[in-house]
Amino acid sequence: MSYISVIGAGSWGTTLANLLAGKEYDVTLWALEKNVADEINRCRANSTYLPGVSLSPNIKATVNLKDAVGKARYIVNVVPTQFTRPVYKGVAGVIPADAVIISASKGIEQGTLLTVSAVLRELTDRKIAVLSGPSFAKEVISRAPTAVTLAAEDPALGLHLQEIFNTSYFRVYTHPDITGVELGGALKNVIAIASGICDGLGLGHNARAALITRGLAEIIRLGSAAGADPRTFSGLSGLGDLVLTCTGPLSRNYTVGVNLGKGMTLRDILSSTKSVAEGVATALSAYELAKKFRVEMPIVEQVYKVIYKDKSPAEAVKMLMKRTLKSEF
Repeated sequence: MSYISVIGAGSWGTTLANLLAGKEYDVTLWALEKNVADEINRCRANSTYLPGVSLSPNIKATVNLKDAVGKARYIVNVVPTQFTRPVYKGVAGVIPADAVIISASKGIEQGTLLTVSAVLRELTDRKIAVLSGPSFAKEVISRAPTAVTLAAEDPALGLHLQEIFNTSYFRVYTHPDITGVELGGALKNVIAIASGICDGLGLGHNARAALITRGLAEIIRLGSAAGADPRTFSGLSGLGDLVLTCTGPLSRNYTVGVNLGKGMTLRDILSSTKSVAEGVATALSAYELAKKFRVEMPIVEQVYKVIYKDKSPAEAVKMLMKRTLKSEF
């Protein structure tokens, strides 16, 4: 009987499955692709998403989603945001009534403008927690020191899950603000695309520092309007994840931005990798959320226009610099 099921065998899902399996939990890892599941079971490897890494023998991979969730006490969701609803829609009824779902995906669903936890709660009506923070999969899988946030409305549940995920190299802090933790994790991906554009255009460190700072201001404005605690965004799931994703070359969203700044088309960028850059879809959702809450988010607006309206990155930067002068706070 599976104790923990991780849904999504990309780099982050495989990394979390390996972390949990290393703590001697019985872990089932659901993969969409049969070749990925077969390789994990046969070779203890996932060369598609984590090449060169040897995985724990405690991981059992499967392509049968009902089997993966049907006997799980804990379900870790690592499905890309825009696919979460179709993946869970057909299996919500077989998830045990006492199961806890921990969302580790970072995005906002297009159309509904819901966070991933809200989608999962709507579909399953189960207890939900959120795991987020500055955590590149390749560094976690190599056991580099990492600190993240685990958000749960129930303090007792948060403490319990903290113990499950915490290791000597993966430090977990608890937090009660699910909304703030999720919005910080989702919106930083959009700002990371903008940061990559800055570097792709060769605009220098001053521009990138300014963009990260003003991007954080936009995240706080939207988060506060959505009911989050503004202090959340100064923590690991806010500022911490923002800095990492806006400056680290391992960031898929930053890399998308760099290539946009260098003149590549979005289609060519996305077709060159199997991994999902959540910020591309979230840019549209964030733009629409800003309009819904009547919050000014000029950086998000320009990223949206570059991605969805074919605006040139250089012109987007000019528009940001030419905005009406105002006080910082």
